[in-house]
Amino acid sequence: MSEVERDGDGFVVDAALLAAAFGRSVTQVRAFMTNGRITTRSETGTDADAGRWRLTFYHDGRAFRLTVDGQGNILSRATFDARDPRPSAAP
Repeated sequence: MSEVERDGDGFVVDAALLAAAFGRSVTQVRAFMTNGRITTRSETGTDADAGRWRLTFYHDGRAFRLTVDGQGNILSRATFDARDPRPSAAP
């Protein structure tokens, strides 16, 4: 598997990529995705960003963001401090 692959209308991101971004093991990433400790948000680009998607993962006060094209090629990546935007994630 490449780091990001297209899957129908969405994308599949390799757990090893998330593990490296959050300093966790692949096993932990898979468990945290299942139990909601890592969450994700996908946004479709419009206008000048048409044909691009922004995939943002949230975990323990950090975010890992990938910008990808329609084939799943990574155009940019960033990590930064951020709170999970879901209302249920608020303290």
